[in-house]
Amino acid sequence: MKILITGGCGFIGGALIRKLLTTTDHEVLNLDKFGYASDHLSIDQTINQLKTNKYKLFKIDLNNKNKLEEIIQNFEPDLIMHLAAESHVDRSIEFPEHFIESNILGTFNLLESCRKFFNSLNTEKKSKFIFHHISTDEVFGSLGEKGRFSESTPYDPRSPYSASKASSDHLVRSWYHTYGLPVIVTNCSNNFGPWQFPEKLIPLVTLKAIQKEPIPLYGDGSNIRDWLFVEDHVDALLLAALKGKVGETYCIGGYGEKSNKEIVLKICEILDDEIPNQSPHNQLIKYVLDRPGHDQRYAIDPSKLENELGWVPKYGLEKGLRETVLWYLKNYDWCQNIFKKGNYRLERLGK
Repeated sequence: MKILITGGCGFIGGALIRKLLTTTDHEVLNLDKFGYASDHLSIDQTINQLKTNKYKLFKIDLNNKNKLEEIIQNFEPDLIMHLAAESHVDRSIEFPEHFIESNILGTFNLLESCRKFFNSLNTEKKSKFIFHHISTDEVFGSLGEKGRFSESTPYDPRSPYSASKASSDHLVRSWYHTYGLPVIVTNCSNNFGPWQFPEKLIPLVTLKAIQKEPIPLYGDGSNIRDWLFVEDHVDALLLAALKGKVGETYCIGGYGEKSNKEIVLKICEILDDEIPNQSPHNQLIKYVLDRPGHDQRYAIDPSKLENELGWVPKYGLEKGLRETVLWYLKNYDWCQNIFKKGNYRLERLGK
């Protein structure tokens, strides 16, 4: 197959491309605008190890509609996996216009380019083409103490980020119903793992602790997330894209419900084992003013994905978290380099 991936230099996109290059013979084209969180090093390392010629990269903003149409027409993809998005809630509070431009307008331009390409295909190729839109559980809003998000949960976004992703989800489904574009949508819970830009909770806490800086914990730390190891997410994405039913949505969760406080304390325990001379790291925890509109709880019911497509997560939260923390310890130089490139020094945004 010929697979086009948008946002392939991001955290999840990079993991997806590495998986495709190391385990399949598919041809991969990566479209990425190289924003502050983009990084190509992990893909470079994979290409150098494999000596593969089945990968190409184009630097492009999805709002460059003419160039986007040209690339898609020339590459002639069988599958498009759309991951390109601004994704950090705190940044969306401070810079909402970036999220509207990228997540809504960028998705619109991609859908229109794909529609033109799809309409140019013969009947056989049309029957095989898929547009896979990768989204988030944050579009569903906030849960109470009980229940989990599913494919039938009503949308109730609470931040500029989640609202922009909800908008893009609605656009994708409308292109399916109105224009017949064959789409699949997946909504995932909070991803974590190696190579994640350090503005997100797990790498941020790890690096703050390593540097002996105060570890910020929003509010009382009781907000709950359903943590999903990125490799498990990638496996689910490929199952959905290659075996899923056109027009369907699949929710992807990791059975990893923990409060932010529990996650932070667990990271501190791991670091106490690895850097005992700096223990106890939990003394660095500092409660700070909560994020505006902070959703209280997320949890996903992935039973549709499991029952219909046979997905089974391979990583438990404990295993994945330890592997992730150890990776950041061993790759501190990468973190310093990406700080410089992204003009970010673990400061808080979106107060």
